[in-house]
Amino acid sequence: MNRRLQIRLSTLQFLQYFVWGSWFVTAGSYLLHTLDFSGRQVGFVYSTAALSATVSPLILGIVADRYFNIEKILFMLHLIGGCLLFFLSTQTEFIWFYITLMVYMLCYLPSFSLTNSLCFHHIDNPNTDFPKVRVWGTIAWIVAGGLVSYTSLELTKYPFLISSACSIVLAMYSLSLPKTPPSQDRSATFLEVFKQEEVRLLFKDKSLMILVVSVAFICIPSSYYYSFTNAYLNEIGVPYPAAKMSIGQMTEIFAMLLLPYVFSNWKMKTIIWIGLFTWGIRYGFFIMGEEWGMYELIYLALGFHGIAYIFSMLSAQIYLDSRVPTNLRATMQGFFSFLTLGLFALIGALIAGETVSFYSLGDGSHDWQSIWMIPFAVGMVVTLFFLIFFNPRKDKHFIR
Repeated sequence: MNRRLQIRLSTLQFLQYFVWGSWFVTAGSYLLHTLDFSGRQVGFVYSTAALSATVSPLILGIVADRYFNIEKILFMLHLIGGCLLFFLSTQTEFIWFYITLMVYMLCYLPSFSLTNSLCFHHIDNPNTDFPKVRVWGTIAWIVAGGLVSYTSLELTKYPFLISSACSIVLAMYSLSLPKTPPSQDRSATFLEVFKQEEVRLLFKDKSLMILVVSVAFICIPSSYYYSFTNAYLNEIGVPYPAAKMSIGQMTEIFAMLLLPYVFSNWKMKTIIWIGLFTWGIRYGFFIMGEEWGMYELIYLALGFHGIAYIFSMLSAQIYLDSRVPTNLRATMQGFFSFLTLGLFALIGALIAGETVSFYSLGDGSHDWQSIWMIPFAVGMVVTLFFLIFFNPRKDKHFIR
């Protein structure tokens, strides 16, 4: 991959995650403590991402594979998204906040899989080149979290306004991206796409399906982290919580840059097992840290985020890209987003919201130790399932 292309794709990743990171982490605190939404309502708000991801990434992935250049789709999605974020910043009632955010998520969520598909289309070696590009998304998340936290904007509407402005910038930048045209024959119908022999072989790959199912179920504990960790840190008195959460992004940078070495020297099963295990065990450290009054354990749990995300989610995306034909990249990345950002993230967000509501205390605080036991248990069960059943050597069905 030449230097110029790396800079262009890295800038895309930076802007993509800056838009997301500016508001997503701190929204739970803003909704709970400023707008006085209940835990159940916050769970519903965060479920908009999952609901949207059950529909739009898969559909737009197929559209990108068959009809329109990816960069043009990204332009329209981010332009509309920027306008919606501005309107969202003016909403204080739950119903209108929820509806507006739902429409925004329908536009924004597909951009994750489309951005990855665009990158995979233009880089030569995903195992070594993609981490170098994707790391700038993590850097953007750190910058966004630090900006919002150290300017004391966490409990205000301004993170939405920052994201709105950056979304417009990202829309304009999308028009300068390398042209990424459709790669499929558009004469085939949507249903015919999924009847192709290549797709049938893909679903016969048992280990690949076990991987997808495991990563999908690990989205339940990850939903607890994204929805309520910031509120948890605020409630127990951790200073600058959004900035503290960037510890996870710092370890994410390290894990991402380490990934090419890891792919070359470790088995895929080991890599993903570590990622899945870390998603669950972090909540055990949350519990112990609060019980023993040791913030160091809580900070360690925050640091686990980088290993958890990179070794499970990102590794799974790279592995999936290596197993599907090039003309189905956007479609299958959309399918992966449907499961991980969509269906199971929806289940996780709703379960997390109900858990927080159930363990709400009379003074407005929460029994966080009981709350964290749920994602801890789910994470351990998923890890054990993957460890027992994932064995790619026994599969006879390979796409490429």
